[in-house]
Amino acid sequence: MKIFNDIIGNIYEDKELENKISRCEIEYLNLDQWTAQKSRFIMTGDRDTRCAVSLKRHRLIVDGDVLEYEPVRKFAIVAKVDLSPVLVIDLSEIERKDKPEIVSACIELGHAIGNQHWPAVVKGTEVFIPLTVDKKVMESVMETHHFDGISYKFMKGREVIPYLAPHEVRRLFGGASQESHSHDH
Repeated sequence: MKIFNDIIGNIYEDKELENKISRCEIEYLNLDQWTAQKSRFIMTGDRDTRCAVSLKRHRLIVDGDVLEYEPVRKFAIVAKVDLSPVLVIDLSEIERKDKPEIVSACIELGHAIGNQHWPAVVKGTEVFIPLTVDKKVMESVMETHHFDGISYKFMKGREVIPYLAPHEVRRLFGGASQESHSHDH
């Protein structure tokens, strides 16, 4: 078993490293979004290498992280993280409304999201919700409620990470791939 305590770099952030790795035989460590939010785990790569990852607290694996690079052997182990897309709800327009309208809009939105049991992270005037159901279902919920002054868009999971603190990333993606908390009405 190989033990990794640190990340060498990231192929999406370091073009020089990406170039070096592109000439290597690559073993991918395929992580779901739940596992990627842990700083300690054991798993097997796609070429059967058993890997134990034990990073410093609050350090998380992200897509493209390089755990091992052996230039002589031309071999690398790279993390591949499958993050769901994210519904990003923008509340900045309702800031201009009077307080009762703001409260009403936020409660209605909270009720709609809560009724679906969607995990959410609020940061400033944005609400981030990982795709836990079909995108069309999420769009339908947003359109059905006709939230005046509230807009939304979908982004790739990787694209929202820079906007969030590590504990918010863990909250956002950590529970999204686990069994649903839904119940029957």
